[in-house]
Amino acid sequence: MKFAKLTLAGTAIALLAAVPAQAETIKIGLQPWLGYGPLWIAEAKGFFKEQGVDAALVNFSYDQDIAAALASGNIQVTSIATNGVILQRNNGVDLKGFMLMDGSTTADAVLAGKSIKSIAEIKGKKVAFEVGATSDLLINYALNANGMTIKDVEAVPINASDAGLALIAGRVDVAVTYEPYISAALAQGPDFKILYSAGEKPGLISDVLAAQTSFITGHQKELEGIIKAWNEAVVFLRANPEEGGKIIADAVGSPMEEFKTAFAGVQLYSLDENVKALGGDFQATVGDIGKIMQEAKPDEIKVLPTGDEMLDLTALHAVAGK
Repeated sequence: MKFAKLTLAGTAIALLAAVPAQAETIKIGLQPWLGYGPLWIAEAKGFFKEQGVDAALVNFSYDQDIAAALASGNIQVTSIATNGVILQRNNGVDLKGFMLMDGSTTADAVLAGKSIKSIAEIKGKKVAFEVGATSDLLINYALNANGMTIKDVEAVPINASDAGLALIAGRVDVAVTYEPYISAALAQGPDFKILYSAGEKPGLISDVLAAQTSFITGHQKELEGIIKAWNEAVVFLRANPEEGGKIIADAVGSPMEEFKTAFAGVQLYSLDENVKALGGDFQATVGDIGKIMQEAKPDEIKVLPTGDEMLDLTALHAVAGK
Protein backbone atom coordinates (compact mmCIF):
# COMPACT_ATOMS: atom_id res chain seq x y z
CA MET A 1 0.00 0.00 0.00
CA LYS A 2 2.84 2.32 0.77
CA PHE A 3 4.15 1.93 -2.76
CA ALA A 4 0.65 2.48 -4.18
CA LYS A 5 0.32 5.76 -2.32
CA LEU A 6 3.67 6.92 -3.61
CA THR A 7 2.69 5.96 -7.15
CA LEU A 8 -0.57 7.92 -6.98
CA ALA A 9 1.23 10.94 -5.59
CA GLY A 10 3.86 10.67 -8.27
CA THR A 11 1.18 10.45 -10.94
CA ALA A 12 -0.53 13.58 -9.64
CA ILE A 13 2.75 15.46 -9.65
CA ALA A 14 3.49 14.26 -13.17
CA LEU A 15 0.06 15.36 -14.37
CA LEU A 16 0.52 18.81 -12.84
CA ALA A 17 3.95 19.11 -14.41
CA ALA A 18 2.49 18.19 -17.80
CA VAL A 19 0.10 21.18 -17.71
CA PRO A 20 1.91 24.09 -19.39
CA ALA A 21 2.27 27.24 -17.32
CA GLN A 22 -0.01 30.05 -18.43
CA ALA A 23 2.08 32.46 -20.47
CA GLU A 24 1.97 36.03 -19.24
CA THR A 25 0.40 38.40 -21.75
CA ILE A 26 2.72 41.30 -22.50
CA LYS A 27 0.61 44.30 -23.46
CA ILE A 28 2.40 46.75 -25.76
CA GLY A 29 1.00 50.28 -26.04
CA LEU A 30 1.27 52.11 -29.36
CA GLN A 31 -0.26 54.87 -31.47
CA PRO A 32 -1.17 55.01 -35.19
CA TRP A 33 2.37 55.87 -36.27
CA LEU A 34 4.01 54.29 -39.34
CA GLY A 35 7.26 53.67 -37.52
CA TYR A 36 5.51 51.20 -35.24
CA GLY A 37 4.42 49.21 -38.30
CA PRO A 38 6.52 46.08 -37.68
CA LEU A 39 4.59 45.51 -34.45
CA TRP A 40 1.36 45.09 -36.42
CA ILE A 41 3.14 42.85 -38.91
CA ALA A 42 4.55 40.72 -36.08
CA GLU A 43 1.04 40.33 -34.68
CA ALA A 44 -0.61 39.60 -38.04
CA LYS A 45 2.03 37.10 -39.18
CA GLY A 46 2.33 35.32 -35.84
CA PHE A 47 5.96 36.30 -35.23
CA PHE A 48 5.36 37.00 -31.54
CA LYS A 49 3.94 33.50 -31.05
CA GLU A 50 6.82 31.97 -33.01
CA GLN A 51 9.19 33.57 -30.52
CA GLY A 52 7.21 32.28 -27.53
CA VAL A 53 5.75 35.65 -26.55
CA ASP A 54 2.07 36.19 -25.79
CA ALA A 55 1.92 39.83 -26.93
CA ALA A 56 -1.16 42.01 -27.26
CA LEU A 57 -1.08 45.40 -28.99
CA VAL A 58 -3.11 48.14 -27.28
CA ASN A 59 -3.88 51.26 -29.32
CA PHE A 60 -3.96 54.80 -27.93
CA SER A 61 -4.45 58.29 -29.37
CA TYR A 62 -2.53 60.36 -26.83
CA ASP A 63 0.93 60.07 -25.29
CA GLN A 64 -0.52 60.91 -21.88
CA ASP A 65 -2.92 57.97 -22.07
CA ILE A 66 -0.08 55.56 -22.79
CA ALA A 67 1.87 57.00 -19.85
CA ALA A 68 -1.14 56.52 -17.57
CA ALA A 69 -1.65 52.93 -18.78
CA LEU A 70 1.99 52.12 -18.12
CA ALA A 71 1.88 53.64 -14.64
CA SER A 72 -1.27 51.68 -13.77
CA GLY A 73 0.11 48.39 -15.12
CA ASN A 74 -2.49 48.15 -17.89
CA ILE A 75 0.40 47.85 -20.35
CA GLN A 76 3.91 46.58 -19.66
CA VAL A 77 5.80 47.80 -22.73
CA THR A 78 5.38 51.08 -24.56
CA SER A 79 6.27 52.37 -28.00
CA ILE A 80 7.53 55.83 -27.18
CA ALA A 81 9.47 58.69 -28.67
CA THR A 82 12.96 59.23 -27.32
CA ASN A 83 11.95 62.60 -25.91
CA GLY A 84 9.01 60.85 -24.23
CA VAL A 85 11.41 58.65 -22.26
CA ILE A 86 13.28 61.75 -21.09
CA LEU A 87 9.99 63.39 -20.09
CA GLN A 88 8.80 60.33 -18.18
CA ARG A 89 12.08 60.01 -16.33
CA ASN A 90 11.65 63.63 -15.26
CA ASN A 91 8.17 62.68 -14.05
CA GLY A 92 9.71 60.10 -11.75
CA VAL A 93 9.08 57.02 -13.94
CA ASP A 94 12.05 54.65 -14.09
CA LEU A 95 11.58 54.01 -17.82
CA LYS A 96 14.27 52.64 -20.11
CA GLY A 97 14.40 51.88 -23.82
CA PHE A 98 15.51 48.38 -24.80
CA MET A 99 15.34 48.63 -28.61
CA LEU A 100 15.41 51.33 -31.28
CA MET A 101 12.34 51.21 -33.52
CA ASP A 102 12.52 54.01 -36.05
CA GLY A 103 13.75 57.45 -36.98
CA SER A 104 11.83 60.09 -38.89
CA THR A 105 13.14 62.18 -41.77
CA THR A 106 10.20 63.77 -43.58
CA ALA A 107 7.49 61.88 -41.68
CA ASP A 108 7.32 64.52 -38.93
CA ALA A 109 6.87 68.06 -40.13
CA VAL A 110 5.69 71.62 -39.60
CA LEU A 111 2.91 72.48 -42.06
CA ALA A 112 1.51 75.82 -43.15
CA GLY A 113 -0.76 77.48 -45.69
CA LYS A 114 0.36 79.46 -48.72
CA SER A 115 0.75 82.78 -46.87
CA ILE A 116 3.60 81.50 -44.70
CA LYS A 117 6.85 80.65 -46.45
CA SER A 118 9.36 80.05 -43.65
CA ILE A 119 9.68 79.29 -39.95
CA ALA A 120 10.72 82.90 -39.39
CA GLU A 121 7.27 83.98 -40.55
CA ILE A 122 5.33 82.04 -37.92
CA LYS A 123 6.15 84.54 -35.18
CA GLY A 124 2.90 85.54 -33.50
CA LYS A 125 0.93 82.90 -35.43
CA LYS A 126 -1.34 80.15 -34.04
CA VAL A 127 0.61 76.88 -34.02
CA ALA A 128 -1.16 73.58 -33.33
CA PHE A 129 0.87 70.72 -31.83
CA GLU A 130 0.61 67.95 -29.25
CA VAL A 131 2.27 69.05 -26.03
CA GLY A 132 4.93 66.66 -24.72
CA ALA A 133 4.98 64.64 -27.94
CA THR A 134 7.40 64.55 -30.87
CA SER A 135 5.62 67.53 -32.43
CA ASP A 136 6.48 69.56 -29.33
CA LEU A 137 10.15 68.68 -29.74
CA LEU A 138 10.18 69.43 -33.47
CA ILE A 139 8.56 72.87 -33.24
CA ASN A 140 10.88 73.87 -30.40
CA TYR A 141 13.91 72.75 -32.37
CA ALA A 142 12.72 74.57 -35.51
CA LEU A 143 12.08 77.79 -33.58
CA ASN A 144 15.41 77.54 -31.78
CA ALA A 145 17.22 77.04 -35.10
CA ASN A 146 15.63 80.27 -36.30
CA GLY A 147 16.42 82.38 -33.24
CA MET A 148 13.01 82.06 -31.55
CA THR A 149 11.32 80.17 -28.74
CA ILE A 150 7.83 78.79 -28.21
CA LYS A 151 6.97 82.08 -26.50
CA ASP A 152 7.20 83.77 -29.91
CA VAL A 153 4.12 81.92 -31.20
CA GLU A 154 0.57 81.32 -29.95
CA ALA A 155 0.64 77.67 -28.97
CA VAL A 156 -2.56 75.70 -29.57
CA PRO A 157 -2.40 72.34 -27.73
CA ILE A 158 -4.06 69.61 -29.80
CA ASN A 159 -3.35 65.97 -30.55
CA ALA A 160 -1.32 65.18 -33.66
CA SER A 161 -4.18 63.47 -35.48
CA ASP A 162 -6.25 66.68 -35.32
CA ALA A 163 -3.53 69.27 -35.90
CA GLY A 164 -3.65 68.95 -39.68
CA LEU A 165 -7.44 69.17 -39.65
CA ALA A 166 -7.23 72.39 -37.64
CA LEU A 167 -4.92 73.85 -40.29
CA ILE A 168 -7.17 72.78 -43.15
CA ALA A 169 -10.20 74.27 -41.39
CA GLY A 170 -8.38 77.57 -40.92
CA ARG A 171 -8.48 77.44 -37.12
CA VAL A 172 -4.68 77.71 -36.91
CA ASP A 173 -1.92 79.09 -39.12
CA VAL A 174 0.57 76.26 -38.60
CA ALA A 175 0.28 72.59 -37.68
CA VAL A 176 2.95 70.21 -36.42
CA THR A 177 2.12 66.56 -36.99
CA TYR A 178 3.33 63.27 -38.42
CA GLU A 179 2.38 60.78 -41.10
CA PRO A 180 -0.16 59.77 -42.27
CA TYR A 181 -1.65 63.11 -41.22
CA ILE A 182 0.94 65.08 -43.18
CA SER A 183 0.00 63.42 -46.46
CA ALA A 184 -3.70 63.83 -45.67
CA ALA A 185 -3.22 67.57 -45.19
CA LEU A 186 -1.05 68.01 -48.28
CA ALA A 187 -3.65 66.12 -50.33
CA GLN A 188 -6.04 69.02 -49.75
CA GLY A 189 -4.25 71.02 -52.44
CA PRO A 190 -1.23 73.18 -53.27
CA ASP A 191 -2.11 75.74 -50.62
CA PHE A 192 -0.57 73.51 -47.95
CA LYS A 193 3.12 72.75 -47.69
CA ILE A 194 5.93 71.52 -45.45
CA LEU A 195 7.87 74.35 -43.81
CA TYR A 196 10.26 72.19 -41.81
CA SER A 197 10.83 68.46 -41.31
CA ALA A 198 12.61 66.18 -38.86
CA GLY A 199 15.21 65.53 -41.54
CA GLU A 200 16.79 68.84 -40.63
CA LYS A 201 18.19 67.10 -37.54
CA PRO A 202 18.71 63.34 -38.10
CA GLY A 203 17.77 61.32 -35.03
CA LEU A 204 15.80 64.14 -33.44
CA ILE A 205 12.50 62.33 -33.89
CA SER A 206 13.00 58.66 -33.04
CA ASP A 207 11.16 55.95 -31.16
CA VAL A 208 12.13 53.12 -28.86
CA LEU A 209 10.40 50.19 -27.22
CA ALA A 210 10.60 50.81 -23.49
CA ALA A 211 9.52 49.43 -20.13
CA GLN A 212 10.07 50.19 -16.49
CA THR A 213 13.38 48.92 -15.16
CA SER A 214 11.71 46.44 -12.77
CA PHE A 215 9.85 44.83 -15.68
CA ILE A 216 12.95 44.70 -17.88
CA THR A 217 14.96 43.01 -15.14
CA GLY A 218 12.35 40.30 -14.58
CA HIS A 219 11.39 39.63 -18.21
CA GLN A 220 14.57 39.34 -20.24
CA LYS A 221 13.42 36.28 -22.21
CA GLU A 222 10.14 37.95 -23.17
CA LEU A 223 11.97 41.09 -24.31
CA GLU A 224 14.35 38.96 -26.35
CA GLY A 225 11.32 37.38 -28.03
CA ILE A 226 9.82 40.79 -28.80
CA ILE A 227 13.10 41.96 -30.31
CA LYS A 228 13.35 38.83 -32.47
CA ALA A 229 9.73 39.23 -33.62
CA TRP A 230 10.35 42.89 -34.49
CA ASN A 231 13.40 41.94 -36.54
CA GLU A 232 11.43 39.24 -38.35
CA ALA A 233 8.77 41.81 -39.19
CA VAL A 234 11.30 44.33 -40.56
CA VAL A 235 12.88 41.62 -42.72
CA PHE A 236 9.42 40.51 -43.90
CA LEU A 237 8.41 44.07 -44.79
CA ARG A 238 11.54 44.64 -46.85
CA ALA A 239 11.00 41.38 -48.74
CA ASN A 240 7.23 41.87 -49.08
CA PRO A 241 6.60 45.64 -49.26
CA GLU A 242 3.08 45.36 -50.66
CA GLU A 243 1.76 42.81 -48.16
CA GLY A 244 3.60 44.29 -45.21
CA GLY A 245 2.70 47.82 -46.26
CA LYS A 246 -0.98 46.96 -46.42
CA ILE A 247 -0.92 45.58 -42.87
CA ILE A 248 0.57 48.85 -41.63
CA ALA A 249 -1.64 51.07 -43.78
CA ASP A 250 -4.75 49.30 -42.51
CA ALA A 251 -3.57 49.62 -38.91
CA VAL A 252 -3.02 53.39 -39.13
CA GLY A 253 -6.05 53.98 -41.35
CA SER A 254 -4.13 55.27 -44.35
CA PRO A 255 -4.88 54.61 -48.06
CA MET A 256 -2.01 52.70 -49.70
CA GLU A 257 -1.20 55.58 -52.06
CA GLU A 258 -0.69 57.97 -49.13
CA PHE A 259 1.06 55.28 -47.11
CA LYS A 260 3.76 54.73 -49.73
CA THR A 261 4.59 58.43 -49.89
CA ALA A 262 4.53 58.80 -46.13
CA PHE A 263 6.57 55.67 -45.40
CA ALA A 264 9.44 56.95 -47.52
CA GLY A 265 10.13 59.40 -44.70
CA VAL A 266 10.61 56.72 -42.04
CA GLN A 267 13.71 54.65 -41.27
CA LEU A 268 13.10 51.34 -39.52
CA TYR A 269 15.85 49.59 -37.58
CA SER A 270 16.53 45.88 -37.94
CA LEU A 271 18.50 43.98 -35.30
CA ASP A 272 21.86 44.63 -36.97
CA GLU A 273 20.98 48.29 -37.51
CA ASN A 274 20.00 48.57 -33.86
CA VAL A 275 23.36 47.28 -32.76
CA LYS A 276 25.16 49.73 -35.04
CA ALA A 277 23.09 52.79 -34.09
CA LEU A 278 23.21 51.96 -30.39
CA GLY A 279 26.97 51.69 -30.50
CA GLY A 280 27.21 55.36 -29.56
CA ASP A 281 25.65 57.58 -32.23
CA PHE A 282 22.15 57.37 -30.81
CA GLN A 283 23.35 57.95 -27.25
CA ALA A 284 24.95 61.21 -28.38
CA THR A 285 21.70 62.35 -29.99
CA VAL A 286 19.86 61.69 -26.72
CA GLY A 287 21.99 64.41 -25.13
CA ASP A 288 21.04 66.88 -27.87
CA ILE A 289 17.34 66.08 -27.47
CA GLY A 290 17.51 66.60 -23.71
CA LYS A 291 19.12 70.01 -24.09
CA ILE A 292 16.43 71.18 -26.52
CA MET A 293 13.72 70.00 -24.15
CA GLN A 294 15.33 71.71 -21.17
CA GLU A 295 15.75 75.00 -23.02
CA ALA A 296 12.06 74.93 -23.97
CA LYS A 297 10.75 73.85 -20.55
CA PRO A 298 13.35 74.36 -17.81
CA ASP A 299 10.74 73.95 -15.07
CA GLU A 300 9.73 70.50 -16.32
CA ILE A 301 13.03 69.06 -17.57
CA LYS A 302 15.45 69.21 -14.68
CA VAL A 303 17.21 65.89 -15.27
CA LEU A 304 19.09 65.19 -18.49
CA PRO A 305 19.76 61.44 -18.63
CA THR A 306 22.61 60.25 -20.77
CA GLY A 307 21.95 57.75 -23.53
CA ASP A 308 23.45 54.98 -21.43
CA GLU A 309 21.30 55.88 -18.42
CA MET A 310 18.02 55.70 -20.35
CA LEU A 311 18.80 52.49 -22.22
CA ASP A 312 19.01 48.85 -21.11
CA LEU A 313 20.48 46.88 -24.00
CA THR A 314 20.93 43.57 -22.18
CA ALA A 315 18.20 41.78 -24.13
CA LEU A 316 19.26 43.32 -27.44
CA HIS A 317 22.86 42.24 -26.99
CA ALA A 318 21.74 38.74 -25.96
CA VAL A 319 19.75 38.39 -29.19
CA ALA A 320 22.59 39.82 -31.26
CA GLY A 321 25.12 37.56 -29.56
CA LYS A 322 27.18 40.46 -28.32
